[in-house]
Parts: sequence; structure tokens; C-alpha cells
Amino acid sequence: MGFLPNKNNKNPRFVEIYSQSVAGDCRIFVDTVTGVNYFWRRENSYAAGLTVMVNADGKPVVTPPEVLAQFHSR
Repeated sequence: MGFLPNKNNKNPRFVEIYSQSVAGDCRIFVDTVTGVNYFWRRENSYAAGLTVMVNADGKPVVTPPEVLAQFHSR
């Protein structure tokens, strides 16, 4: 998975904030620059998809700046 951050990188562009492995993998990533949230799903090892998460109005889910600051201070 090439879009995952390097674990040695102190300020990764994308941070995984949720992971679940039941029938395949589901993960949520946050872009630490824009705050936009992405949903990633892999079914077995044959298919995967990545999409922007949207709210009820169809606008991207954006993590507030004060929460993003926590990712940069780790």
C-alpha cells in the first residue's frame, strides 16, 4: 500500500485513524494538510478502493485544525 505513511516520518501526510478487519479491511485516513478524511476498503487481496468521505450534504468530511495539530505533535 504505497499511500501509507513511512512510520519513521515525524510528519506524515496521511494518518490512519480507524482500522477494522472483519471480511476484508476497512480503514479511515486523514490528510494532515487538508484535514480531508478518506475511506479505504480492501476485499480479500483482489480488489480495493479509496474514496473521500462525505457528510449528509455531500461535502467532504474534514477533521478540524485543532485535531490535526495533535497529529503533528506526535
